Amino acid sequence: MLPVPDAFDYDHCGVDLVYGRGRIEELGEDLAERGFERALVVCGSNVGANEALMGPVRAGLGDRLAGVYDGTRPSKAAVDAFEGVERMREADADVLVAVGGGSSIDVARAMSVLDSDGRSMDDLLAEAEGEGGIAPIRGGTTVTPMVAVPTTFAGADVSAGGSLLVARVDEPPVGEVNRIGIDDPRSPPVEVRYDPALFETTPMGALTGSAMNGFDKGLETIYGKGPTPITDGTSMHGLSLLAEAFPRLDEGDPDAMDRAVTGIILVQFERSTSVVHAFGHGFSRRYPVQQGVIHAILVPHVLRYVFGHVDGRRDLLARALGVDAEGLSAEETADAVVDAVVAVRDSLGLPARLRDLDPVDLDDAPAIAAFIMDDAALARSPEGLDPTPEELEAVIHEAW
Repeated sequence: MLPVPDAFDYDHCGVDLVYGRGRIEELGEDLAERGFERALVVCGSNVGANEALMGPVRAGLGDRLAGVYDGTRPSKAAVDAFEGVERMREADADVLVAVGGGSSIDVARAMSVLDSDGRSMDDLLAEAEGEGGIAPIRGGTTVTPMVAVPTTFAGADVSAGGSLLVARVDEPPVGEVNRIGIDDPRSPPVEVRYDPALFETTPMGALTGSAMNGFDKGLETIYGKGPTPITDGTSMHGLSLLAEAFPRLDEGDPDAMDRAVTGIILVQFERSTSVVHAFGHGFSRRYPVQQGVIHAILVPHVLRYVFGHVDGRRDLLARALGVDAEGLSAEETADAVVDAVVAVRDSLGLPARLRDLDPVDLDDAPAIAAFIMDDAALARSPEGLDPTPEELEAVIHEAW
């Protein structure tokens, strides 16, 4: 098996990556060294109520804990971010600590920039009702720094992007153009602290639900547009660890969790999302569905579509997933790669058909295909792949 270290620190493009069991204990000391005095924890209600997780976080922050905002939701609603900004001001926080999954990290990332963006929720709704769409979030002179403490495998930790749903609480979105992007180079966290012991406090359903989202980042960085030997190396190593560790997560083996967390760190290096993520975004714009679950269902069908039109660097994917492709034809190698991905998906107990997801409706396939065609990730499709709405609809029908 591939070795993994007990602990390490790494500066990735200005973001400090801190890994190791028990290293949440050092968080308050680290914030002090950075000159931060008042930290607001940003999380969802389930995380906020999880004492096995929040106890170590509070203890690690010590007297630098200024408060907890536990109002984030999976929809990544703009109203939640605005409420969080108010809580940040009330707490006089000079740093945000996002704890949990990709939604909480994205909302905290938005909060850090929204604080000086200058627009209100009403301003965003007015833009959504107009014809020009919603201008991205860009901070003013200063933004509030953010530290991420991930506890799921979504792999959204180092990103500078993300988006928010623009709608009032308990109201449907305004029209179809209802998401606002984050476009500020200062939005990535100053630090991401990976403590495998904290991942072990997350319910298995939430972990497995996020797993394929992170896993697919490794796949797409390899087969998408513009790979390099560096991204090949980190993605292949990360996929190898994930393919080895994910099937063992429900055994409660700390070694499996250590490998899974290390793998998720690796597949995020200079990641380049592509076709699978475009499909995920298309469905999330239509329904309140978890990205990882949509990825789990769609990735085998998307891979077959990609391999049916281009090489998709299937030999490298085979090596990363432990597939012995010696003597196999190109078609057989592609089939073996898809089978390996399905095996990982099935080991996590995730659904395999769109029809099993409520409220997904096959009649919506044309509208979803239109969303996918407009998604920025689709522009990073492999060289030679030129998707059409009809082809995207066909993939949806195959996954039904």
